Amino acid sequence: MNFCKFCAGIVAVAIFTGAAGAQAPAVATAGTGAGGDTSAAKRVLSVDDYFRLKELEDPRISPDSKWVSYTVKSANLKEDKNEERIWMVPASGGAAIPLTAEKSSSSHARWSPDGKYLAFLSSRGGGGGEGGDTDADDSKTQVWILNREGGEATQLTESAQEVKNFAWAPASDRLVLELQDPSPEEIAGAKKKDDSKAKPKPRPWVIDRLHFKEDEPGYLNRRRTHLYVFGIADHKVTQITSGDYDDSGPAWSPDGTKIAFASNRTSPDPDLNFNEDIWVVDANNSDQGKSLVHVTTNEGAEDSPAWSPDGKWIAYTTQLEAKLFDYSTIQIAVSPATGGEAKVLTRSLDRNSTIPKFSADGKWIYFIADDDGTQNLLRVPAEGGAIERPIGGRKMVQGYSLGKDGSVAAMIAELSHLAELYGLPPGGELKKLTTTNDAVMTELRLPEVEYVHFKSKDGTTVAGYLYKPVGYQAGTKYPTLLRPHGGPVWAYYAEFEFDAQLFAANGYAVLTPNPRGSSGYGHDYCKAIFADWGHKDFEDDMAMVDYAVAQGIADPGKLGVGGWSYGGISTNFIITQTTRFKAAISGAGEFLYITNWGHDLYSRGWEYELGLPWENRALWEKISPFNRVTAIKTPTMIMGGDADANVPLINGEQMYQSLKRLGVPTLLVVYPGEFHEFTRPTFIKDRYERDLFWYGHYVKGEGPSIPPDEKAAD
Repeated sequence: MNFCKFCAGIVAVAIFTGAAGAQAPAVATAGTGAGGDTSAAKRVLSVDDYFRLKELEDPRISPDSKWVSYTVKSANLKEDKNEERIWMVPASGGAAIPLTAEKSSSSHARWSPDGKYLAFLSSRGGGGGEGGDTDADDSKTQVWILNREGGEATQLTESAQEVKNFAWAPASDRLVLELQDPSPEEIAGAKKKDDSKAKPKPRPWVIDRLHFKEDEPGYLNRRRTHLYVFGIADHKVTQITSGDYDDSGPAWSPDGTKIAFASNRTSPDPDLNFNEDIWVVDANNSDQGKSLVHVTTNEGAEDSPAWSPDGKWIAYTTQLEAKLFDYSTIQIAVSPATGGEAKVLTRSLDRNSTIPKFSADGKWIYFIADDDGTQNLLRVPAEGGAIERPIGGRKMVQGYSLGKDGSVAAMIAELSHLAELYGLPPGGELKKLTTTNDAVMTELRLPEVEYVHFKSKDGTTVAGYLYKPVGYQAGTKYPTLLRPHGGPVWAYYAEFEFDAQLFAANGYAVLTPNPRGSSGYGHDYCKAIFADWGHKDFEDDMAMVDYAVAQGIADPGKLGVGGWSYGGISTNFIITQTTRFKAAISGAGEFLYITNWGHDLYSRGWEYELGLPWENRALWEKISPFNRVTAIKTPTMIMGGDADANVPLINGEQMYQSLKRLGVPTLLVVYPGEFHEFTRPTFIKDRYERDLFWYGHYVKGEGPSIPPDEKAAD
């Protein structure tokens, strides 16, 4: 199960967000250290820098290939909220231009195919969307539109529900919208808009679904997400799919007559499995999608449909081993748009591959591949064949867009820099188009980061990123932190990891291994921990610690461990196996696994991986850290959000109560209103500062274990 696909470090907010190889030092180095720039004018990274740095995402090339739009996310500490703003920059290079207001969060910018408009999602004037004005709680995320000839943005849709997603029709005359079935309150509100200040009366949750909970939505009923066609001229809305299913990822056929989408429509109950297929619906249908073309029939999950320019084929992602769910390699496949035999194009690659898109001439399918601690942009001939790598190297390609002229725009991060927008013209060289974070980055003195390989207990080669402390001097041993990543099917990548950078700025060597279970190293490597957590991944994590000690970098008497989500789960297991760590921080981790059955959102995953608890209880207990709780001697700080339905706080509470009863130094820190991935800026700041105090006290032997203005027992 992927408890947190995107939680590689201690902060799950998006901003920060090796195969074979000899046991040898780095194949990649970034940043500065003893051999780099030691100018006194430079300073080390601080917690407050988190709120100065910006996240860029969602590049989109305009139809004429002259501009690229993108979104900039920022965390406003003073106002304690998050903001998103849409910008654009010339594809050939030049000054970036803001397109939306600074205080009105906007995202998901999409050019109309005729190039006249830019539509986007926003909850302007309200708190319905991310980073919105929390003083107004009525506004819902809707589609807004900007005329490229000038003028203010205007609201396009006025649905009772929030718009989750949309896509332009090829003729620029319609949109397809993703809308959840309206609630009784939304229906009543739409009928009585003049009484917008009246607060709805609370209603009980009446639940009859097997899969009944998600992290942020909370309890689930049978209000499903369906597709609707919206007319630009007349604002007419027509529902085109229906049923007790959720539909997502709509993509228009090139002639505008059909829409492909992903949906789990298995019977008798989609909640019993992870199956999802690609379907096609007539965009002009009047039966709400009762007549559909079933394009794919594989038992695994298919997603992200993309049409070929001639409308004959649909490319998509697929997982071929349904019973392995998240552990099954994500492949790129193509099928006839009318249904038929699928052709998998990436079997030989053996890497998770996502976001397929056809080139304008239809000859290639581009995609992002998770490979050896990187994400690169690859392409494969649409008919199959040798795979090429248009953007390779030790980089992190986080998103991309294809131009009609064959150009590429991509968000690319590196170990020493957050993601910025780059352009790749046809036959040209990669060119940096934005400098959003350059001013802050030039102030900083960064650590050396090495991508190293080492041998695990059974001889398996494992890789990871090793951060040397800022100012590192060879021959000196440093306090060292092991930071297991989230997932477990995830990895540390060649990108700017704020938490690792922060710890290195505070005098720690930081180890971020990609043990077995991680993505990017092949199918067998990933599935090696299926139903066997805390065995091979534990050995791999410890092997990196041993490597750092053997290299004379890590002080074996000053070791700490900690992580978030599966990183917290790994931490919990590690401290039941060894007492070599002086301090641990367990964030949103699990402790007594049976507690999660029927309480978190993973009932299907638990059943697939461990079996039903009343049928296979021994395995549940075998891998549960709780059953070795008396072996824990490590001072442990436990953190979590009280609204987390992904890894519910009950895990942290049980762990805290157990350690407290056993007399192990411990602290439980609960953040109100936070889900699995924290968003509140002041809480993020609090977490970082607490981490530094806890590790400083127990690992370095310096200062108090908690901020000095608080009174709590160590």
